[in-house]
Amino acid sequence: MRIISGIVAFAVAFAPVTGAAPAHAASRIKDLASIEGVRQNQLIGYGLIVGLNGTGDTLNNIPFTKQSLQAMLERLGVNVRNQTMRTGNVAAVMVTANLPPFGTQGTRIDVTVSAMGDAKSLQGGTLLVTPLLGADGNVYAVAQGSLAISGFSAEGDAAKVTRGVPTVGRIANGAIIEREIEFALNRLPNLRLALRNPDFTTAKRIASAINDFIGSATAEPIDPSSVQLTVPKQFAGNVVALLTEIEQLQVEPDIPAKIVIDERSGIIVMGRDVRVSTVAVAQGNLTVSISEAPQVSQPAPRSRGTTQIVPRTRIGIQEDGRKLALVREGVSLQQLVDGLNALGIGPRDMISILQAIKAAGAIQADIEVM
Repeated sequence: MRIISGIVAFAVAFAPVTGAAPAHAASRIKDLASIEGVRQNQLIGYGLIVGLNGTGDTLNNIPFTKQSLQAMLERLGVNVRNQTMRTGNVAAVMVTANLPPFGTQGTRIDVTVSAMGDAKSLQGGTLLVTPLLGADGNVYAVAQGSLAISGFSAEGDAAKVTRGVPTVGRIANGAIIEREIEFALNRLPNLRLALRNPDFTTAKRIASAINDFIGSATAEPIDPSSVQLTVPKQFAGNVVALLTEIEQLQVEPDIPAKIVIDERSGIIVMGRDVRVSTVAVAQGNLTVSISEAPQVSQPAPRSRGTTQIVPRTRIGIQEDGRKLALVREGVSLQQLVDGLNALGIGPRDMISILQAIKAAGAIQADIEVM
């Protein structure tokens, strides 16, 4: 049976919007902005996993695994050049990690291990010593240890079951930091706060809150995403104490009205400041159903007729007509949702309605389609 659906009716009328938006809850500066320079750094390395139960790379198909295994054995004094190797217990992997800010030598960090070749599973494997490089090519950590994976794979002659991703695993505290990144935070004369959600009003409010706390004009917004802070004399050489006090200050962030739509999954997210003019919306579905039920026609006994298939087609048409739903001027987010829900429609039809209201100029918000 085939179903053909379409939107039949849609009408919009609009008027100017009035009314103030409700206030947001205050948040800490710690949750609104980060300190420039206090950041993680990504590390990457190439290594070998050994100890697999025949689920590793096929050496004849994956040349880089074979070359790496030969080079490693030669460094250990084992000559395997021009020798045939058929082990399935080795796999080439990429190792990734994040170097935390102010990470000191000897500190351990977690690493993620991902197969590169045709290994079926990394379960039970052990990562051999793997240097982890930064973007500048220097070694900042060394990883090694037993791998833990959350997925598994099992198969027989006629069936196969796979749960999760058995070719990706994690080693908790699997790398040791060998090199520190120099960053003298306490000796900085100036700091810059980077807003996680850039906004002119929020940046101004953060600067005002800091200046009110310090008692002088030490903070200044320089763009929607940055606030420049001059370290006061009483905190010279003790920037950590200054940041500890500033992070706890409460600021009310200003968020622009926005509607985010994911058409692939039908997800709609609307901010609390979304406002609409007075709109009237009508929506209906026209459904045409076509079903095929062919019948077999048999000839009469002792006749010279032949068996024939006679087509039988049934067509049904149903139209769901709904009345206009009124969404009044300057309503709250809850009232807007209730007005759209009154139409009895699904998320995908609601996406089309919101886009049509925006096209008519009756919705005061940006629509972002993911």
